[in-house]
Amino acid sequence: MGVFESIAGEGHEQVLFGFDPVSGLKTIIAIHSTDLGPALGGTRFFPYESEDDALTDVLRLAKGMTYKAAAAGLDLGGGKAVIIGDPHTDKSERLFRAYGRIVDSLQGRYITAEDVGTDVADMELVRRETRWAVGIPVPEGGSGDPSPATARGLFAALKTVSERLWGTDDLAGRRVAVQGVGKVGHAFVRLLVEARAEVVATDAYEPSLRRAMDDFGVKGVEPDAIYEIDCDVFSPCALGAILNEDTIPRLSCQAVVGSANNQLATEADADRLADRGILYAPDFVVNAGGLINVYEEMRGYSRTRAMHRVDSIGEATRRILETAERESINPHQAAVRVAERRIHEIGDLRRFRRSGDDRN
Repeated sequence: MGVFESIAGEGHEQVLFGFDPVSGLKTIIAIHSTDLGPALGGTRFFPYESEDDALTDVLRLAKGMTYKAAAAGLDLGGGKAVIIGDPHTDKSERLFRAYGRIVDSLQGRYITAEDVGTDVADMELVRRETRWAVGIPVPEGGSGDPSPATARGLFAALKTVSERLWGTDDLAGRRVAVQGVGKVGHAFVRLLVEARAEVVATDAYEPSLRRAMDDFGVKGVEPDAIYEIDCDVFSPCALGAILNEDTIPRLSCQAVVGSANNQLATEADADRLADRGILYAPDFVVNAGGLINVYEEMRGYSRTRAMHRVDSIGEATRRILETAERESINPHQAAVRVAERRIHEIGDLRRFRRSGDDRN
């Protein structure tokens, strides 16, 4: 399938390819929608096997950001960026500043932040070349690393799921299998351990798993073994498309609540989970904490205001689950309906142009 067919198939507005021969930067920025506002989404630095794989991933991620922002009630559209390379060996000041210039060329249609493989120090370099970067260090006037906020929102959603399934939000004694203990996963495990939950963890990057085991005393397993752990909750906190026709039959849990984007390989996988009696908390609802946190940075950051809104993810999750039950659909379908309804109702306001400079 060609580039234009890929874009048209999911309704994306724009895809920008950027290259810097000096640093070796290869980046793709995808803007899915600006109906509700500028497209905000993180920059993923990952060693994709091919450029086609990178394009497929960034298109999926950008669309997911559209739904995440809409479901969270934010005045933002959806976008995402990927940088092709190994974040452990390929980072440089030149690369991130060149990337910043490419972001700046979009004049605010796309706003970037951290994601897998990037951090606040990287965003500080990007910010030297563009003001359209958030999640910058606190001393620079930003909100810092959004990962703890993502973990906090995920924890709030998990408590809602716990209350729905077991009649209490007390997680003591519950077993949670966490797939991926990078920035978000590590922070999430901390919250689980503090709540006296039992945690089994894995990560494809062995140093991250070792750190979680050392810091929290949790049990570690090989990456492929995590699917078959007998647990109350399976929590995907790594990469997407891990819930599919091969892995879902292997799960031994009552719920899936995780921070990874695009966890479902296909729309049909939401039905597969439902058919197995596994409650799925839609990823783009429960993992919106980091987005909410950096969005508040755009308005003049207040941690109190940001955390209050992050904690509301628990209530947002409850509404989605109630909608699914009331309309006899799965939770993923319910979340998509809520997001699309807001895009259609609020996005239409663009026809009321405020001035000649009102382009969003």
